[in-house]
Amino acid sequence: MDRRQVLTMIVAGTAGVAAAAAPELWRPERHRSAHAAVARRAPAPPPDPGFAPARSMRAVTSPVHSLRDLAPAAPPNAVALTIDDGPHPYWTPKILDVLAEHEVHATFNMIGEQVPDNARLVQRIVAAGHQIADHTLTHPIDLPKLPAPRIRQEIAEAHDRIAQAASAAPRFFRSPGGNWSQQVIETATALGMICVDWGVDPRDWARPGVPHITANLEKATPGDILLCHDGGGDRSQTVAALRTVIPALKQRGLTFVAL
Repeated sequence: MDRRQVLTMIVAGTAGVAAAAAPELWRPERHRSAHAAVARRAPAPPPDPGFAPARSMRAVTSPVHSLRDLAPAAPPNAVALTIDDGPHPYWTPKILDVLAEHEVHATFNMIGEQVPDNARLVQRIVAAGHQIADHTLTHPIDLPKLPAPRIRQEIAEAHDRIAQAASAAPRFFRSPGGNWSQQVIETATALGMICVDWGVDPRDWARPGVPHITANLEKATPGDILLCHDGGGDRSQTVAALRTVIPALKQRGLTFVAL
């Protein structure tokens, strides 16, 4: 082998190494699990540094509280109804029926451990055009106080169970009780999810009565994210309130959008 052939091989090898080492750009539209992508690129995970946002992703320090915080912008007269703590085999279908009756879409924040036994219900939610979101694996109210590995487990395992049942990865994450920390936000962000809180809370989970739930939800203004529940107990009051609230808000000119 002469000197020219040797130089050619060295240049080609160097180019190949550089291409392999080039950082992968973050592409949210892929909706992939970040930890799954890492697993495919390396034989073993690195020493527990914690999930971190992708290099090209803008740092996120707080959850979204209004549709105005999202891009692309929602219609100026839009509100978003979010439903937490399902899927529930009885109450989730009831709420789906109300939404279908009034032709509106919502976002369902799902608890991961409840997903496998209700996979067909998850598929019904997706087929009806609603959005799906991660609400942790077991719904720990004290999520920010848990060790970092447990936080990652709660968010990542729920993400993967929902993705498997729905055949689509969740694009949004809500922390139980609206309790946030930078570790929680960074973990969800690294999995390609947007952290979402709310603006209107009728405390329907406490079953304060249909009039109370209705009155609070009807205070919604354009851009508001509304909080309701389809799991965690008897949700008959929520179902009854939504039957009144949805047409009332539409009558005021508000439109419902899924996140």
